[in-house]
Amino acid sequence: MAAAVVPSVSRVAAKWARRAASASGEYEEGVRMTTRSWAAAAGASEQNYRTAVTAASAAGRYGKGITRAGDGKWKKNTMEKGPGRFSQGVAVSEADYSSQIAPFLDVISKTDLPPRGPAGAEANYNRSAAIGKALRAFSQTR
Repeated sequence: MAAAVVPSVSRVAAKWARRAASASGEYEEGVRMTTRSWAAAAGASEQNYRTAVTAASAAGRYGKGITRAGDGKWKKNTMEKGPGRFSQGVAVSEADYSSQIAPFLDVISKTDLPPRGPAGAEANYNRSAAIGKALRAFSQTR
């Protein structure tokens, strides 16, 4: 029996990059034109997600992936992709951030704090603890 003939890795990767880079219009159109509810489909798959994550965790795949990638891959990909995506993501997310942080700021603004003490005093840590407890109580109701 003869071995399968496959193109070189570099040829396959170059073709993938060329074709995928030119597909942004189709990607956008697919999102815009879908009639299927993303939220309903994602919600219906929660048990599958839980099962897969549990199996991956039990097999140690998270740690194996970290070891395989190493610091070099993380840093290279972060530096090449991250800055532009980060700035763009922040720019388009301001309204979402505002709506998500508002309830927490409201909780903080309504939290009674013990009096401030001199620098380094235990009373100052108690002020932080009061805010932490209020935020924790609030987050457990969400």
